[in-house]
Amino acid sequence: MADLGSVDALVSALRRLPGVGAKSASRMAFHLLQHDRAGAELLSQALHQATSTVRHCARCHTFTESEVCSVCSDPDRDATRLCVVETPADQAALERTGAFRGLYFVLMGRLSPLDGIGPKDIGLQQLFDRATDGVTAEVILATNFTAEGEATAHVVAEGLKARGLRTTRLARGVPAGSELEYVDLGTIAHALADRR
Repeated sequence: MADLGSVDALVSALRRLPGVGAKSASRMAFHLLQHDRAGAELLSQALHQATSTVRHCARCHTFTESEVCSVCSDPDRDATRLCVVETPADQAALERTGAFRGLYFVLMGRLSPLDGIGPKDIGLQQLFDRATDGVTAEVILATNFTAEGEATAHVVAEGLKARGLRTTRLARGVPAGSELEYVDLGTIAHALADRR
């Protein structure tokens, strides 16, 4: 298959997706070319459209096609509460719950010194400027519960406390519907510490 440079390029492009290795990328490429050329064209057009029209919201940094996203421009949102998340996917997950009616700030990452990602890379100064707008009363830290997410939450909390802002952190605990004997010990320990 030395003469299939286009196929190799497609496989290589598909491998850029998270969690997609060489075998999966090859399987996807051959499926699209053999069974779903219309789907391949649709995927190509959708990718082109998204990369040419989607940008960052001027207020919260999430993805939008407008200058300001629909959440930031919604007058019915509670502007006194600002929820900090790592990615637009995290924001979308919170939005699907319907439980939060405040505004967001999307970091577009998390601090990771080992990967060379520092405060400037995730826009901490923009977050601090946004949070000290005179309207925000509470900043909810909803970063992931990974080592990098916890470090990011700590740095953000310290920076906001130094500016006199109230910060809270998403609670950790036992998932609804679970049985204690099957929950990992770390989760049980955090649930006990963060009980209310």
